[in-house]
This record gives sequence, C-alpha cells and structure tokens, in this order.
Amino acid sequence: MERQIRILLVEDEKSIADAIALNLEMEGHKVVKVDNGKQALKTFNSERFNLIILDIMLPEMDGFSVCDAIRLENTEVPILFLTAKNTSEDRIKGLKLGADDYLCKPFELEELILRVNNLIKRSSTTGQNGKNINLFAFNGFEIDFAERKIAQKGKDDIALTKKENQLLKLLIEHKNEVVSRDYILETVWGYDIYPSTRTIDNFLVSFRKYFEKDPSNPQHFVSVRSVGYKFVE
Repeated sequence: MERQIRILLVEDEKSIADAIALNLEMEGHKVVKVDNGKQALKTFNSERFNLIILDIMLPEMDGFSVCDAIRLENTEVPILFLTAKNTSEDRIKGLKLGADDYLCKPFELEELILRVNNLIKRSSTTGQNGKNINLFAFNGFEIDFAERKIAQKGKDDIALTKKENQLLKLLIEHKNEVVSRDYILETVWGYDIYPSTRTIDNFLVSFRKYFEKDPSNPQHFVSVRSVGYKFVE
C-alpha cells in the first residue's frame, strides 16, 4: 500500500487554506492546516510531514523565520512559499533560507498542485534538497552539522550540543550578516522557551574557544553591540 503524503499548510486566510486543502485532499494527500507561525513550528516538531506550504505574512512569527527554524533541524523536507510578497528580493531571501519553490498570490490551483507533486516526486528520488549546509570548512576546521561535531586534523573531534549546533549553523548560514539577539532566541530556542541574551554570549565564548586563534580578540565570531552577532569567514 502506497503511503499517504502528509502536507503542512501554513496559511492564515481561511478561504485560501480551505480551497488549497480541498484540492490537495482530492489528490489523495493528507493536509494539516495551521494559521500562525508559532503553531506551524509546534506542529512540525510534533508530527511527520512530506511537504510544507508556507505563507510569509503570518501572525506571531513570519514565514521566513519559520523556514529558517525548520532548516536548522531538517534540511530534507521540501518547503514551498505561497505568498503575496512578490518582489525579487523576497523570492531570493526565501530561496536563500532553504525553500525549494516560491509561488506568488494570486495563483492557479492547477499550478500549485503541479508544483507540489513535482516537489514530492523530487524529494522521494533524491531524499535531500541539497540547498542547505550540512558540512562547512574554514581555517582547517570541518563542521559536520548532521553529526554535530567539529573535526580538525591531528586533534580529537569536538562534540557539539544540539543548541550549539543550531546556533553555529544559523550564524554560518547568515555569514557576514548581523543576526539579532531576538531572532536567534526565537529561531534557535523556539516559541515557548526564551532564555536571557546572556545565554547567547556564553555560546559565543565557546565558539571562540573552539575556532579563534586568540579568543580574547575574535575575528570570526563577533558581537555587535546592542544589535546581535555575526560570523565572518
């Protein structure tokens, strides 16, 4: 028996969500609907999905942040942005964050169904979208995000905790950009746990100890006063 495709639909306009869900269910797919960003993350973390259809302008947490948070945990599930934000800058940002496709509203339902089925087919044959960083090397270090470890020639591997791995991945995927404290806390620590910003400082101290030649004068993991943090390769 062929397994049923499970789709997470994140859309706050009920009429649009109902129409999409109806058409996808007619294709034989199981659709779970949520109408805000924080609930989307909570649902994604508690259930299994083969595809995510994601609006950008959402209550509580926008679609870009949801996509970024999902990609810290899962680089394989296909993500399709479905949004009224139709500038080239928005499309580029969405794809940079790890989305697999981007469809602007208004749209034809037939086109959406075709794109969904193509993403599902591609995902089942490749098993991975290939857009996201799983391995990253710089200055003689190799970071394996899938295995949560740092390798350096001639030395023992350094094991990363789950939160270290997520924060390190977030900073590297946004290299040369300042990532705000609030964005880090929301994306890495999630919707229901909000530690103090001092927590992030402690993680940066660890990263400097791992990677910097002179941790007291960091070149790669930089704090930007009153704003956030930046990774510079």
